[in-house]
Amino acid sequence: MKRILVCEDEDAIRDFVVINLKRAGYDVFDVNCGEEALRVFDEENGNFDIVLLDIMMPGIDGFTVCKKLREKSSTPGIIMLTAKAQEMDKVNGLMIGADDYITKPFSPSELTARVDAIYRRVCMSFIKDDKSMRLESGPFVLDINSRTVTKNGVSIDLTQVEYQILEYFMNNKNTALDRSSILNHIWGESYYGDDKIVDVNIRRIRLKIEDEPSNPQYIMTIWGYGYKWNEK
Repeated sequence: MKRILVCEDEDAIRDFVVINLKRAGYDVFDVNCGEEALRVFDEENGNFDIVLLDIMMPGIDGFTVCKKLREKSSTPGIIMLTAKAQEMDKVNGLMIGADDYITKPFSPSELTARVDAIYRRVCMSFIKDDKSMRLESGPFVLDINSRTVTKNGVSIDLTQVEYQILEYFMNNKNTALDRSSILNHIWGESYYGDDKIVDVNIRRIRLKIEDEPSNPQYIMTIWGYGYKWNEK
């Protein structure tokens, strides 16, 4: 069963989300505050494919819940729900570990499309191949079977989105990739958002893999175009 935790303090919006996700075949757990979200997540041993988090809530806000959930697990997909269209809210959510964001108001079709896209990505982490396949580049080893990445033998904790981006880069070493191709490959051609989500995720990955994130040696920026994985 596709399991999703919905945390939204406004009853009408939460009911709208729950009804539409149940129609789409999800097993929905819904709560009205951040404290309850953390309690239910622990109570269910983190056994959720996706978590939908409202940002603006009384008590513990969505940003704090997202950060705490990422400290517990990198596996579930996290989508932030926000009534604000401000760029900073989106960037902040993505930088602390969210995979996507939806700005209110949103339609049932947008909601289910965004959730389904994240769900497919999470499902890939549980698909095991009989053959062990690895991608290697400099100090990095990416194990496709276990969907793990190490640098100089030390494991790097990546979300499923971050892992997919890194896999895409390592499959296209020394090749300039434009933002649109990265966006389409990772989020799908029907993605509702914009390509800024690519830039924020690249910043997040650099913080995890680069010795000096402000002076990257592996994920290089191609100004006005996109990015390139530098095979060293």
